[in-house]
Amino acid sequence: MLALFPASGALGGSIASHLVDRVPANSLVFVARHPHKLSDYSAKGVTVRHADYDAHDTLEHAFDGVDSLCLISYASIQNDHRFESHKAAIIAARASGVKHILYTSLAFAGEPESTSSVTQVMQAHLRTEAYLREIAAEDPSFAFTVVREGLYTESFPLYTAFFSLSSPSSPPTIRIPHDGAVPGVAWAKLDELGEATARILADLVVAADAERPKYTNELVLLTGERAVSLADTVALLGAASGQPDLRIEPVSVEEYAAQPSMGPGFASYGGAKWAAPWASAFEGIRRGETAVVTRSLRDILGREPEPVEVTLRKMGEQARGE
Repeated sequence: MLALFPASGALGGSIASHLVDRVPANSLVFVARHPHKLSDYSAKGVTVRHADYDAHDTLEHAFDGVDSLCLISYASIQNDHRFESHKAAIIAARASGVKHILYTSLAFAGEPESTSSVTQVMQAHLRTEAYLREIAAEDPSFAFTVVREGLYTESFPLYTAFFSLSSPSSPPTIRIPHDGAVPGVAWAKLDELGEATARILADLVVAADAERPKYTNELVLLTGERAVSLADTVALLGAASGQPDLRIEPVSVEEYAAQPSMGPGFASYGGAKWAAPWASAFEGIRRGETAVVTRSLRDILGREPEPVEVTLRKMGEQARGE
């Protein structure tokens, strides 16, 4: 049995949609905070269960009968709470007999071999990666796979002071603590990351009885085909939103964090107070942490990933109702 937790949300929802096309429904367990949102999957024969990262007692039996688990990272900028939530889920999974955990990390930190990052957002990911490595080193019966998911093209608001394709900026400037120069970001389409992750998971199910399934105790970095500078990204956003003169205005971290868009933008993460810690992401981009390009996404998909300009153009058309 293969479980996915949380099986809702952006990445989890994408992985779920691709898993049901590749794995028999009776071999799948989808776990979420709001199971009713997964009723379409239960109708197809997928087992649906309840668990909540913020209520650790709900994790205790959520993974019973499961061999492999895809653990989607907890959406939080609070590092200690985020890591402890991951750890609680991992402990619960192992207590239920899970033998292989695929963890979805993030494509900061640079090369796949790197275990450090200047960014605040990457710290809980790195701690979780290290925790999984420690368990595997101590217990030969346990295995892991880490997938560092490329920065979603669709997540551009986080790196552009919450610019909106449907609400033109006046003046046409994006105020961030970065000048837009290279190195940039190897953006990847969210649904292609979800599909690639689902393909890796499907291989785990197929190879369940094999001596060593593919990607056992390995880290996979999924990225787009090229790194695009933030300046070029903003130019693409300008074209997609009908603002050809859109540009970056470099500002200090303090000026960035004081912008009115920070409150609503970081509302789900605890509010504007997290804008300044988040700004370390721009230093990570400046140092090239997000500019590393691999062929893994292309190889797993079996096709060329969708270019960032195509994804943004489609998003712009959708925002305009075209």
